Amino acid sequence: MGTLLLVHAHPDDESISTGGVMMKAKAHGHRVVLVTATRGEVGEIYNMDEASSRPRLGEIRTEELKAAGEILGVDRIEFLGYRDSGMVDTADNKDPRSFHQAPLEDAAAKVAVVIRDERPDVVVTYAEDGVYGHPDHIKAHYVTNAALDLLEREGWAPRKLYYTAIPRSMMEAFISQMPEEAQRAQNTNMRIAGTPDELVTTRVDVHAYVDEKRKAFAAHVSQNDPNSWFATMADQIYELAFGTEYYQLVRGKPGSELPENDLFVGIS
Repeated sequence: MGTLLLVHAHPDDESISTGGVMMKAKAHGHRVVLVTATRGEVGEIYNMDEASSRPRLGEIRTEELKAAGEILGVDRIEFLGYRDSGMVDTADNKDPRSFHQAPLEDAAAKVAVVIRDERPDVVVTYAEDGVYGHPDHIKAHYVTNAALDLLEREGWAPRKLYYTAIPRSMMEAFISQMPEEAQRAQNTNMRIAGTPDELVTTRVDVHAYVDEKRKAFAAHVSQNDPNSWFATMADQIYELAFGTEYYQLVRGKPGSELPENDLFVGIS
């Protein structure tokens, strides 16, 4: 029936931004392949002891990703083997082992190996802003495109490439209703400007999967602040916020009039 391949930066990114389309693809008989650049070694730690967990956070988050992958219906998980880069201007960002510091050609070649093997119909990654400016998300954007350029020179291309999107108008409306804590985060190092509405080509209704999507993110135990607005959000609000996933088609042709209602629309 076809293959969906996603390139994400850290464990948990897949559940938050693309969990719905992953489960929908699986439910419709498609193969789901997840490429994750890092193991999230420098993420924050919740629900467990910091001192004992920090040295092995990469291992912990790897197991969390496997648990989330079971919920999301992932058929194959591949890690690129880079270290979490952390945020801009941190020591982790300058670590030569980090994804941010990896030579573009080397990282693209690793992604190309998986794409060449899977021959996906649809590829998904981030736009050039990395959603909120995280260096690893931005690097995933450039690495994925470089890998696809390499394969195109070999004479092959997926039917479609999408970037994850949050419509700017929706983001602005959502921010205005956030608790003060979340608004402060949005105005500092987690600023999300959103995708200009006119660039959003695809809106996928994932309400049928939203409960499982939330469970998949909950599987990332180390990343779930039990006191955050995200964790305490009422089910109805969560469904409203995350029951539709938005995408920007950047390579390939739309499979229907815009907005498309599925990533595989037009692909037989």
